[in-house]
Amino acid sequence: VWLVESGGDLVQAGGSLRLSCEASGDNSDSYAMGWLRQPPGKEYEFVAAIDGSGLRTRYADSVETRFTISRDNAKSTVYLQMNNLKPEDTAVYFCAVEVRGDVTDQVWEYDSWGQGTQVTVSS
Repeated sequence: VWLVESGGDLVQAGGSLRLSCEASGDNSDSYAMGWLRQPPGKEYEFVAAIDGSGLRTRYADSVETRFTISRDNAKSTVYLQMNNLKPEDTAVYFCAVEVRGDVTDQVWEYDSWGQGTQVTVSS
């Protein structure tokens, strides 16, 4: 699976962004999709995940009330709507595939990753 993220930008605190991730290649609607991020100087961390049907989602506690993950299987695209952004959301954001269809918060369980898109939130 080949994943390409887009939508990262510099935004002020309180602002919004929508990230997109388009999948191609050996893709399947049964795969779960996740958004993961790496803040500067820190380890990768889980942000959100969605199952193949789009009915099951999972969020990190730090983003649950502010971010929304969704997918459009007809377009092979997954989205992350981010509202009320905070400086601590600054990171490189990656989308990734979980081929077993598990909506997991374990970073190591994700299989194919995109190249990432930078989100910077200024205070």
